[in-house]
Amino acid sequence: MPLAEWKEMKTLADWEDVLSQSESQPVFVFKHSTTCPISANAWKEFTAYLESEPREDVSYVMVKVIESRDVSNKIANDLGVKHESPQAIVVKDRKETWNRSHWDITQQSIREALS
Repeated sequence: MPLAEWKEMKTLADWEDVLSQSESQPVFVFKHSTTCPISANAWKEFTAYLESEPREDVSYVMVKVIESRDVSNKIANDLGVKHESPQAIVVKDRKETWNRSHWDITQQSIREALS
């Protein structure tokens, strides 16, 4: 059972809510490709992090890049971060403060980014 909950973003309105939320607390955004084995591995790392003493003052969200491509593209455009997947991005005050992709998404890298 995860110690921290995460929410899936499916609409542009969901992303706007998350972006606004980043003004009051950090947001961890996970861009997930449901057809990619590297993304499956990064997803395991992300969920393992959530099950092992995650920061409680962070909001955790996920977007499926194929199913919600408009949301994924809007995230890239709004933050000025080149789209990759899997990709993990920390957002604070409507700006990207950290991002990693592919094999660089590990429990350890997430922990360091949020410390």
